[in-house]
Amino acid sequence: MKKSEELLKRKELNVPRGPFNTVLNFVDHASGSTMVDVDGNEYIDFAGAIGTLNVGHCPPRVVEALKNQVEKYIHPCFHVMMYEPYVQLAEKLNDITPGDHHKKTFFLNSGAEAVENAVKIARKYTGRKAIISFERGFHGRTLLAMSLTSKVKPYKFEFGPFAPETYKMPYPYYYREDRNVEETDKAILSKFEDFFLGEVPPEEIAAIIFEPVQGEGGFVIPSKTFVKGLREICDKYNILLIADEIQTGFGRTGKMFAMEHFEVVPDLMTMSKSIAAGLPISAVTGRAEIMDAPAPGEIGGTYGGSPLGCVAALEVISMIEEEGLLTRANQIGERITETFSKWRDRYEFVGDVRGIGAMCALEIVKDKITKTPDPDRAKKIIALCNQNGVAIMGAGLYSNVIRILSPLVISDEQLVKGLNVIEQQLTKISEMVSS
Repeated sequence: MKKSEELLKRKELNVPRGPFNTVLNFVDHASGSTMVDVDGNEYIDFAGAIGTLNVGHCPPRVVEALKNQVEKYIHPCFHVMMYEPYVQLAEKLNDITPGDHHKKTFFLNSGAEAVENAVKIARKYTGRKAIISFERGFHGRTLLAMSLTSKVKPYKFEFGPFAPETYKMPYPYYYREDRNVEETDKAILSKFEDFFLGEVPPEEIAAIIFEPVQGEGGFVIPSKTFVKGLREICDKYNILLIADEIQTGFGRTGKMFAMEHFEVVPDLMTMSKSIAAGLPISAVTGRAEIMDAPAPGEIGGTYGGSPLGCVAALEVISMIEEEGLLTRANQIGERITETFSKWRDRYEFVGDVRGIGAMCALEIVKDKITKTPDPDRAKKIIALCNQNGVAIMGAGLYSNVIRILSPLVISDEQLVKGLNVIEQQLTKISEMVSS
């Protein structure tokens, strides 16, 4: 029996079925953009721990920083005795996040925690309770974050009741609109005024939270006009704008943060995933006067901003800045979208190609005319890729999107090899349909 098969049996006996798995093998070691399982099989990583490894697996600079930190202290808890890396990382994020105003930052463990605390801070500062999120948005699996999320299965089904005072608005999905981009933006933004009249008055809305590029929603990218429109609505009614950069941050879109593409400055920003090369840490950064609204003890957590996470994050940011990974993200994205565009022309079931920097996706449909989502075919393609040495994942409200989240340190050779494997599976699926 293979070691992976033995481990899988033990996993099924001892671990609940709830946590999903993409590749049904077990990793033994990983480096850069490759993983090797316990049976010696090598995988090119196009999933990046769901966008967590922009600087790759076990980057030597981060590993060395962690070794040095472990020998000094592991976790005195910031609430008991403070430590410098926490302050250093706060200073760095205050400096590199959008906007030249005075900012402050505090740290937590996960993206969902960052979202929940951003909402807490917004409510405390404004004295209002309502929060608006968007269709297809994903903000986490905890109660409030799940309430803000917009996909029933697998995230919300039978987990209610949900947190009150959360509302959802439409979000642009230009591929599935009958109108052009300008008409779509205008129609959606105009719905806010009707919402304020018919559902909740703006005086009761604390914040609008959104992903600059929807991640789990299928890598759906809004226009600059739409994002600027959100900012104008918030400014008009003194509503805070929260940018959820948990999946888009730290170079994924070809800029340090996706909001830079839209030339819009949010009031609060949530970050996690690729902040620390896989160490569990998240952050909320925002205008100083907003961040100071909670009194001492009203926000925080025992493990929030662990020293290990802080030193890893500082090294990750240095790598992105010093090793040209923003430029590399754009190079990767250009290569992927060029290849994807050829596939769109070749395969009837490749409906749309989307990308911004190295955040790229294929939308799989039954045919190009009806654009009917084809989640079964997408699932088959993903499974075949995983079986043939490319770790890859799906996304989308209809579960019909194949997304690429490869580390930004991936070599051209690895990138081309991985894309060739995907193409082979697309061809195989196409021939099965033809026969």
